[in-house]
Amino acid sequence: MTTVSSKVPVSVLIPAKNEEENLPACLESVARADEIFVVDSQSEDRSIEICDRYGAQVVQFHFNGRWPKKKNWSLDNLPFRNDWVLIVDCDERIPPALWDEIEQAIQNPAYGGYYLNRRVFFLGKWIRYGGKYPDWNLRLFRHAQGRYENLKTEGIRNTGDNEVHEHVVIEEGAVGYLKNDMLHEDFRDLFHWLERHNRYSNWEARVYYNLLTGMADSGTIGANLFGDSVQRKRFLKKIWVRLPFKPTLRFVLFYFLRLGFLDGRAGYTYGRLLSQYEYQIGVKLYELRQFGGRLNVGTPAAPVASPEDSQGQADMEPATPAKIKG
Repeated sequence: MTTVSSKVPVSVLIPAKNEEENLPACLESVARADEIFVVDSQSEDRSIEICDRYGAQVVQFHFNGRWPKKKNWSLDNLPFRNDWVLIVDCDERIPPALWDEIEQAIQNPAYGGYYLNRRVFFLGKWIRYGGKYPDWNLRLFRHAQGRYENLKTEGIRNTGDNEVHEHVVIEEGAVGYLKNDMLHEDFRDLFHWLERHNRYSNWEARVYYNLLTGMADSGTIGANLFGDSVQRKRFLKKIWVRLPFKPTLRFVLFYFLRLGFLDGRAGYTYGRLLSQYEYQIGVKLYELRQFGGRLNVGTPAAPVASPEDSQGQADMEPATPAKIKG
């Protein structure tokens, strides 16, 4: 484990569950942070032991299936001692050059948050093409000013207890972009990739449903063709959900139009898996619309629960010092 004498006044938040294969490299990469919280969901592997070894504070999160999920709950409840928080997933790494940039960026009082660009690695190769890079995520922000948007997906089961592809909304201050990349490199196998995207497709199906039924943009980053890169993607997604043959279109877009073939075998495999993922979303959306999200319930379909029907506060353990290890 690296010993770092000069700490950066940033609190790192790492959501985790059974991540013993990814946590060592992740925690090693954030060792320059003044404070590290790992918010765990009752891991059954060596995750807690690894966190203890690296001096990270562990808080247990108990999810009751409603909003807020893990990251927003953590932002609301953890006793951060720093103004700035950095969100890092277990399969992500913060290189030294990015830490140097973070250390300078947080000194600018005009900014409330910063987007970080990710390099996604798959089958040992950086997926540079196919639209996977750049991949901007707002991960560094003043924790009092930022929260993850609620896309009204509470009514869908089996999506996990962590925010999937929601984005952070900043209440005050300008938002900037850092130059150095963070790395996304999962050390687990394809079984876990497929398992994770099976959950994600449940979530995406509900997002598609909400877009098709005219969900309002209030409380979200919004959809804007002339906004930032994330808002443009949200705008284009409203068009995308209405297109036919999306699994085929997604492969053609990734592999041919966005040059995914330049990433070799890894690019081809990734493109095929994205096409499969799009098909999963489509059939789950059909199930959601025709059967209320439950297979073979008969007709007429039970109505899909509205987001308001599933509002509620999560029944979780408070982040008291007695529940923090490290």
